[in-house]
Amino acid sequence: MTGTPALYPCTVAHIRTVPTRYALRHRTYMWLTDPDRPPELPYLLRPLARFDPRDHFDGDQPSIRAGLDRFLASHEVDLRGGPVVMLAHARVLGHVFNPLTLYWCHDPDGTARCVVAEVHNTYGERHAYLLRPDDSGTARTRKEFYVSPFFPVDGAYRMRLPRPGSRLDLTVRLEREGVRPFTATVRGTRRAATTGALLRQALRHPWSTVAVSAAIRVHGIRLYLRGLPVQPRTPHRAQENVK
Repeated sequence: MTGTPALYPCTVAHIRTVPTRYALRHRTYMWLTDPDRPPELPYLLRPLARFDPRDHFDGDQPSIRAGLDRFLASHEVDLRGGPVVMLAHARVLGHVFNPLTLYWCHDPDGTARCVVAEVHNTYGERHAYLLRPDDSGTARTRKEFYVSPFFPVDGAYRMRLPRPGSRLDLTVRLEREGVRPFTATVRGTRRAATTGALLRQALRHPWSTVAVSAAIRVHGIRLYLRGLPVQPRTPHRAQENVK
């Protein structure tokens, strides 16, 4: 695949409409990269961007691509070595939090095959969804994973996930009983992954993934203080262990 690695300075927005209206916006940056060939950075910059296979899927494979291929195999999908493009936060100064990692998967001839959406929650758990988007990049899947403490594990997600180009434009909506109580968007503009571009983003958003996870917790406290009831959480089993 051409055009990787790349940086996307972006704005993440969450809009909650039920049972109370609440919105947040957060500035950050994400990487678009090939999980087979992570970016090779100068030695002094490596603490600013590291991609560790322990941070994805079950965390026990030698590479992120190996973890992805094992997940796909569990769904009887074989890319036969075809290219993959990954959108994710990198590990920065030893810390990472990826609310949503996306993998656009292709056959060897470049034909789009599927998209994998890997979701992480703030309890250290992760879950991946196999999606078959239509021509607009939109797919729908049943919700199977506890994310927000204010929503139970029910309903479905409608995700619009076109592969990033000059612009990053993603939308994830939760649908429950005829309503859409939660929408998340990610909007950004592509930048070449140069040393200068990375340093600028690191200076503008120091400890970027710490800031993301901290913001989620702060807004959760605010919602709790507004009286939103917390939904019980059942610990999530690794997908590889689910029979």
